[in-house]
This record gives sequence, structure tokens and C-alpha cells, in this order.
Amino acid sequence: MDQISHKRAITAWTMYDWANSAFATTIMAAVLPVYYTSVATAGLPANIATAYWGYTSSISALIAAIISPILGAVADFSGAKKKFLTIFMLLGVTGTALLYFIQTGDWLLASIFFTLGNIGFAGSLVYYDALLPHVAGPDEIDQVSSRGYAMGYIGGGLLLAINLVMIMVVPELVPGIDAGLMMRLSFLTVAVWWAVFTLPLLLRVKEPPRRILPGEENFHPVQASFKRLAQTFKEIRHYRDLAMALLAFWIYANGIGTIIVMATAYGNELGFGRTTLIGTLLMVQFLAAPFAFLFGWLSRKIGTKKSIYLSLTIYTVIAIAGYFLYQEWQFWVLGAAVATVQGGSQALSRSLIGRLMPKSKSAEFYGFFSVSEKFASILGPAIFGVVSTIVGHSRLSIVSLIIFFLLGMFLLSKVNVERGMETAQQEEQQMIDRQAANA
Repeated sequence: MDQISHKRAITAWTMYDWANSAFATTIMAAVLPVYYTSVATAGLPANIATAYWGYTSSISALIAAIISPILGAVADFSGAKKKFLTIFMLLGVTGTALLYFIQTGDWLLASIFFTLGNIGFAGSLVYYDALLPHVAGPDEIDQVSSRGYAMGYIGGGLLLAINLVMIMVVPELVPGIDAGLMMRLSFLTVAVWWAVFTLPLLLRVKEPPRRILPGEENFHPVQASFKRLAQTFKEIRHYRDLAMALLAFWIYANGIGTIIVMATAYGNELGFGRTTLIGTLLMVQFLAAPFAFLFGWLSRKIGTKKSIYLSLTIYTVIAIAGYFLYQEWQFWVLGAAVATVQGGSQALSRSLIGRLMPKSKSAEFYGFFSVSEKFASILGPAIFGVVSTIVGHSRLSIVSLIIFFLLGMFLLSKVNVERGMETAQQEEQQMIDRQAANA
């Protein structure tokens, strides 16, 4: 691939972050949680509405977590990462568009449609992440991953800004149009945005070469996927540093994922206004973009692990401060603090995992990475919901997140990046040699 094509492929790859982040901002973080807890669950106690949103997020993440590694192995065997990405993208787009039909009291239907959208969102990211080691070289993977997150924050933030104008300004200017209708129309804009901006990746990023292991020549893709998964479970002990990094990520991602998913619902429970809730999320989107680039630069100066340590330390402070959240201005301040670390922590975690895995098993291992990420979106919100239901409020749920950050940092300290990269490179070379011998 020449230099121009290489740069275009990288740009096209990062555009999928621009595309799918509209779901993460408008649907997962900003507009739908407010609509769900104020309209779809109308008539329910505030803490129960918050708990239902947490349970909905957990169930959808559980389904995605179960299917991700299986489908990741199928994609590796079939040489169909882009095809599977497209299928899940279309599922997510459809589920998102269906949210337009949600009316007062339709919380169960809203949960079902969101679950479809979230499965599509989470499933597509397995294959998107799996393309990263093929698009970016080892010396640029941190920067490309960070650039992807930055593009996501800008793209997701831009559409959220448009939706914010629709929801807060249009009803004031046009008689007969209420904010509820504009919120439902915003769900449709996400579906269109997501579909349209996926096209650059589909057109400009090449499908990585298919690699079949010895003995798999006549296997069905699903049969091969289960064989590979069983083999991966057996071999995971040979990838000591990758396994430890995945475990560390799973632990601290519990805290990060819960803050992302539950922040707006928590603020709504505390009685904060819609302007503060959605406005803070909008601020986070645009403020997080330059900090995602900053963490990509910082990783070159102090290393990837130390940069992740810094982000998790800041998250620990945020979780403690969340317990003492009473005023709307405090919500804005904590949002700004989250913006400084949200993109960097996720981008560097993704690139760190990418360094420690063989390229020929990228979808398979990123399936496990996705499982780690999705199970973090299961346990955290579920615990949040249970604690909120038991004690009648969510303050203890917020402060309990510090254990995830502290334990995650401890486990990450056990990862030897250089040793892990050497192991992955040796495995990749052995794969190439075996395939050449069987050619």
C-alpha cells in the first residue's frame, strides 16, 4: 500500500468513530437517558426509572458480550471483518430508528429497541477495533487509535449540538412542536448519520487477508470459530501479558463504562435541568477531542501504561467527588474532568491490547477485548441499579466505583509490554510460516 492510500485508509477508519459515536452521545449518554427516565418511564419513582435504565444497559451489553468472541472468530476464519461490521451497523441503525416510535409509558419497548441498537453498536466495534492493527503500523497505533477517539468526540458532539438545537430552540420558535417530538426526531438523525459516515470505511479500508489454520480447510465458519475459541482459551496462558492487560482493562472499564452510561440518569435523579444534563454532555464531547490527541502525544513521552495510570487516577477523584454532587455547576465541573481522560483512557487501552495480540487473530482477540468492555457495561450499571434500589438513592453507587480504578491500576502494573509484543510477533511469524508450508 502506497503512502497516500495508507493515509486515506487511516482517515476512512477513523471516520467510523465519527459515525458510530452519534449513538454513544445522543442515544447512550445524553438524549435517550433523559427521554427514557422522564417520558418512557413516566409515572415510576425516579430511582426506579434510573435502575431500569441501568438494567436495560446491562442486558443489552450481556448479549453483545456473549456473541462477540464467537463472531470475532468467524470473521477471522471467513476473512469477513467488514461484512460483519456492516451487518451489525445496520442492526444498530434499525434499532436506533425505531426509537422514534416510543411514547409516554413505553419503557419496555424503548428497552427492546435500545437493546437492538446497542448490540449493533457493540458488535460493529469488535470488527472496527480488529481492523486497527491492519490499518496502523506498530509505531503509529497509539496515535491512530487516539485520532479515532478524537474524531468520535467531534462527530458525536457535532450531531449532539444539532440535536440540542432541535430539542431546545425549535420548540420555542415553531408553535405546535414540542421538545418530545424533537427528541424522537433526534433518534432518526443518529440512524442516518451512522449509516452515511460508515461508507468511507467500507470503500477505502481493505479486508485483511484470510488466514486458515492447518486442519481447518474444510471447516464451516461456525465450526472453525468454536475450534479457534477453544484453542484460544488453551493458548491464553502463552499470552501472559495480553491476558493480564485484558483483565486489568475489564476491571477499570467497569468504572469508566458506568460513569458514561449512568451519568445523565444520575443527574436527572438529582433533579438537574435538561439544559445542564445535555449541555454537559455536549461540552464533554468537544473538550474530550483535544485531550484524546494529547494522550496520544503523552504516550510517546511517558509511555502507554503511565498515561493510563494518570487517567485512572483522575477517574478515582471524579468518583469520590460524585458522592458530594449537589449543585448543577458541580455537574459541569465533573463533566469537564471526565472530558480530560475519557478518550485517552479508552484509546490507549485499545492500542495497548492491539500491540499484544497477533494480527492474524485480531478479530478473535478484540472479541475478547469487547467482552471485557461489555461485561464492564454489565456489572457496573447492574450494581449501580441494585444499590440505588436498595438504599433509595445513587450516591453510594458512584463512590463505590473507586475500587475498579485502584484494582485496575494494580493489575496493569503486572503487564510487561515489551515481552507481550515479542510473544505476539513470534506467534504471527509462526502462523505465516505454517501457512507457507501448507501452500
